Amino acid sequence: MRSSSSSKYLSLTNLTLLTHLHLSFMFLHLTILVTGDLPPPYVPLDSIALDCGSSYDSSGNGRHWTADINSKVALLDQDSSLTNPTEKVASTSFAPYYSARVSLSQFTYTFRVNTTGPKFVRLHFNPASFTGFNRSKASFSVTSGRYTLLSNFSGIHYTDPRGERSYAREFILNVEDEQKNLSITFTPSPHVADAYAFINGIEIVSMPTNLYYTAGDDRGLYDFDQEVYLPLQNETALETMYRVNAGGGEITPPNDNGMFRSWLPDVDYLTDARPSALVYNDTIQLQYNNHTRYAAPDVLYRTARTMGANATVNKKYNMTWEFPVHSTFTYLVRLHFSQFIPIILQKGDLVFKIYVGNQTAERYADVISWADGYGVPIHKDYVVMMDAGGNDGIQNLSIALHPIQSTNAFDAMLNGAEIFKLSKTDSLSGPNPGVYQDRPISNTPPSPTSTKPNHGLRRTVAIIGAAVSGIVVVSVLFFLIFRKRVQKFKDLVSGDAASNLGTLVSSSRNSTKTHRPSLPSDRCYRFSLVEIIAATNNFDNSFIIGVGGFGNVYKGLFDGGVNRAAIKRLNPSSQQGATEFRTEIEMLSQLRFRHLVSLIGYCNDNNEMILVYDYMARGTLRDHLYRTDNPPLSWTQRLEICIGAARGLDYLHTGAKHTVIHRDVKTTNILLDEKWVAKVSDFGLSKTGPTSTSKGHVSTVVKGSIGYLDPEYCQRQQLTEKSDVYSFGVVLFEVLCARPPINRLAVPASLAELARQSHSNGTINEIIDPYLDGKISPDCLEKFVDVAVRCLLENGIERPSMTDVVWGLEFALQLQESAEENVKVAQTEKEVNMETPLKGSTIDDSSDLFSTGSELVVNSRILEMAITSRSDGQSFPRNESEKMMSGSVFSEIVNPKGR
Repeated sequence: MRSSSSSKYLSLTNLTLLTHLHLSFMFLHLTILVTGDLPPPYVPLDSIALDCGSSYDSSGNGRHWTADINSKVALLDQDSSLTNPTEKVASTSFAPYYSARVSLSQFTYTFRVNTTGPKFVRLHFNPASFTGFNRSKASFSVTSGRYTLLSNFSGIHYTDPRGERSYAREFILNVEDEQKNLSITFTPSPHVADAYAFINGIEIVSMPTNLYYTAGDDRGLYDFDQEVYLPLQNETALETMYRVNAGGGEITPPNDNGMFRSWLPDVDYLTDARPSALVYNDTIQLQYNNHTRYAAPDVLYRTARTMGANATVNKKYNMTWEFPVHSTFTYLVRLHFSQFIPIILQKGDLVFKIYVGNQTAERYADVISWADGYGVPIHKDYVVMMDAGGNDGIQNLSIALHPIQSTNAFDAMLNGAEIFKLSKTDSLSGPNPGVYQDRPISNTPPSPTSTKPNHGLRRTVAIIGAAVSGIVVVSVLFFLIFRKRVQKFKDLVSGDAASNLGTLVSSSRNSTKTHRPSLPSDRCYRFSLVEIIAATNNFDNSFIIGVGGFGNVYKGLFDGGVNRAAIKRLNPSSQQGATEFRTEIEMLSQLRFRHLVSLIGYCNDNNEMILVYDYMARGTLRDHLYRTDNPPLSWTQRLEICIGAARGLDYLHTGAKHTVIHRDVKTTNILLDEKWVAKVSDFGLSKTGPTSTSKGHVSTVVKGSIGYLDPEYCQRQQLTEKSDVYSFGVVLFEVLCARPPINRLAVPASLAELARQSHSNGTINEIIDPYLDGKISPDCLEKFVDVAVRCLLENGIERPSMTDVVWGLEFALQLQESAEENVKVAQTEKEVNMETPLKGSTIDDSSDLFSTGSELVVNSRILEMAITSRSDGQSFPRNESEKMMSGSVFSEIVNPKGR
């Protein structure tokens, strides 16, 4: 509702947090003379609202409801009953909840629509007792064409826990029938005695063709895990799980922009917003385009939730929403944005990270940059696959925002969100909730939910009475057990995520996609010892691919050698043991990120402690730095690997629900896959960080690896994420210098101390890997060394965050790539100059000849200077503006026309 007061901008927050109001709020009271014009609402060509079981038309919730008696809707099974609830209907109820069609046998409604294409299908339920029908016996399935919408559905599981009477489910189906028919069939559950099906109301509303489905010229949904785009095709059915207005109130169906959608307030789903602020702009003239014209009602783009004004607090948490969803399904997550805060006017003024499903969806979210303007609504679509696990097949899908330091605000914002379940094998059916309370589309005011994710490990210990002995016994058990389970494992280790998601997004009638089984640790597979023995050829030494403090790491071959995995087996004499084993499972089973190694499963049969990971074909980062026969990595490769590892640590610190401190960051715990993608591994020593802002550390016994340990952590025994930052600084110098962290024959023995001294003395070039001599851009080297040295500062509070480290390394890579590109340009121009004949028919003017020749010599010298590290370590430019200026001068020099 718009305010009639003279103040055109309204900001809200908790009364106890008024001192934290946004800096921008002082600007929100400025008078803007331009009045925003509302875009015309969408006019659906199909807008059917059927009041099932009613003999007269009625109105309710802004809709005219047509009685299904004598209507044009075809109905199969005339044995179904028309009835009213035996209980008194609440005075606040409205059509279609006064009446219902109820049947002990299957019945079908067939609607003749005006157009083909996607339609909203809304099913309304009031699970009351009807004459001759007990409400506890309502159990049925709902199908439409080849799609199963609901299976063994019982409405009381949704309404009773919340004290509500009515309930609605919304689906999106594509009508392809040339006859333009859409049929919906209700079938009582055959396994429930006296089961019946009922329906109170049905809505069918058409929508713009590409409101949710991918248009031919669009990229589709962003799969941030694989960094690819996947088209959402209209063969996929959708169910609306959530639709929320961030920072605003409920938007009821009549106030939607023509499609009668419900938008609920976001407060029931917020799990961390301290302190958040609500902002509202009623006067800005929003600029819509074809993609956003009907995406959401205008009021949604005029309200937003931001983190608040306290930058110190904002650094320490993610503004987070959590939405309970069914496991094993893929979800479309659509986030709505519109930047209307007056002080945020240009690109880079407000930048933040977006995490979806505990994974980084956007590392640099800049709404104005995306929308190419101020006050321009935009939405971003992501695809998330929820693995098997959770209580009763339910998990929380989280959306979290974290600010990045920008010009005008250390903040983040969101206007709204939609979450849709995508059909798999033509089904959208999930389990009925038990004690868990799902929150689907509702026509009644929402109530708070206390559901929280279950991140605990369900501990299962299985002990085999007798040890497996003899090759005959192993072989027999292998063929009886392994053959049955290998196909399940094949999906874990060989399935390409992009193609699997692509299959789900464009699900076909014959899809046979197998999903991960639900196992004790929720997200990993429990192997038998027989499977492990078969995969490693009885722990053959020739299968060993690594050795660590935990024990040997073996290459495991599954499915006849087609699929590979890394198998880490605890050495009984190892100082590590059950605690680290359990920690590794608990941590990795809850974390899924591109730059973290994935835990496939574990085995604890016969007192063995075995972990099974993704196979990393390139081994460890250290394998490619020193004491190795592998060819040296190029500088660009090293930078990209460092950036990947930094992103993995940054995700642990800021992307997971709680901060995770790795505590053993080193080059042997950074693994490389076949495509040289870096993944952080070995979480046996990891700890969860402090959960309150009042305490910035975890007190714990010092553990880690010599040469990487944070001196401050060693002295105080207080662990923070900055301890990981210190260790990563050592890794950076290992990468740059190709030297071990400790060399007991050298003075100083510590690489960290050697690096600090060399930087202070201006002799950093003397310790760089000789292979890199002349191959690093001076500006890139300066930036890289600056990041690495700051990681090694004695006081942890002075060290950069891993977010800052990622930024610094990415900038260093840009400097390197820019220098290499300049070299290519200069080289091309040099070749052109050499091939171009001199002007004139004779060469008798020595001055002209000298001038041309000197130009070539200068260009050649520039080529050398562009890629060779400077001998004077103190002669680097001191700030980024100088770098940009020097880059401009360089561009002018290498351009012959500029001379």
